Amino acid sequence: MNVVGHLRCFVIVAEELHFGRAAERLGMAQPPLSQRIQRLERELGVRLFDRTSRRVELTAPGRLLLDEARDILTRVERIYSVAERARRGEVGTVRAGVPSDLGGPIVAALIAAFRDRRPDLRLDLRETGTAGQVRALAEGALDAGVVRHPCDSRDLELGPMLAQPLGALLPSAASADRHAEVHLADLHGLDLVVPPREDAPGAHDDLLAACRRHGYAPAAVHEARHPQFALGLVLAGTAVALVPRTDDSAGATWRPLVGGPLAWRTSCAWRRARDPEHARAIADFTAVATAVLRTEAGMAPLDGAPARRVVPRPSSGFLA
Repeated sequence: MNVVGHLRCFVIVAEELHFGRAAERLGMAQPPLSQRIQRLERELGVRLFDRTSRRVELTAPGRLLLDEARDILTRVERIYSVAERARRGEVGTVRAGVPSDLGGPIVAALIAAFRDRRPDLRLDLRETGTAGQVRALAEGALDAGVVRHPCDSRDLELGPMLAQPLGALLPSAASADRHAEVHLADLHGLDLVVPPREDAPGAHDDLLAACRRHGYAPAAVHEARHPQFALGLVLAGTAVALVPRTDDSAGATWRPLVGGPLAWRTSCAWRRARDPEHARAIADFTAVATAVLRTEAGMAPLDGAPARRVVPRPSSGFLA
């Protein structure tokens, strides 16, 4: 006897309490369904349903066995899910995407923190932009990711939204006071260096729109995937990079923006896993990633972000 198949029939009939509707859900005729229930009752030695011409009710043994049957079916589904992941070579691995500009120390901290939390699992990190992560999550090629918003998050689960303020990375010669804040409008005349639009189209477009709203319309926009290339454009003296807080380097200085008008909005994203163990692995990764982004990247929950200050623009800019 196919015990799993018969238990599935039992659960569906118990949920519907109607053999006709249960047969429709199972895609079979009603007589074979009744025969399966009768055979299961003979196998177990108990009557599962009280049946009359008008109603179907679970017996006391039936009610007692229903939760056990559901548990068995859940475990069987898990076995099939694990077998499928094993066939794909995915057992014991969490595949996660991260932005290319996340930074080496942050990536290292993420790997170390996940290793401490789940030493039984391997973390396969892949340098991928938000658009690529969304596609890979939809296709099942990634289990989770760290994405920039706005993005197409339909059918995805999202972790806490975090904000990472952006400032201006400028040639040191252009800034005598390394601690003074910069008005976006004072960047007029400088080209802008940003990550490639194809990596995160929504975040890219939002950034440019915010710059224009605050009086900065760059003469040209240069795309730089590698931070060193962006730094080179800044050091040339004709461009500014809008980036999270970074240490000053020879010839370049990072300055905060007045009022904090720009920020990357970041969160973890994942597709819901059917296998409970796989779901727990993904949950552990997203919890670790969110914590590392807060402690190592200086990101803060968006809901808890302080209100933006409105600061009058001085009559002369810092480049004057």
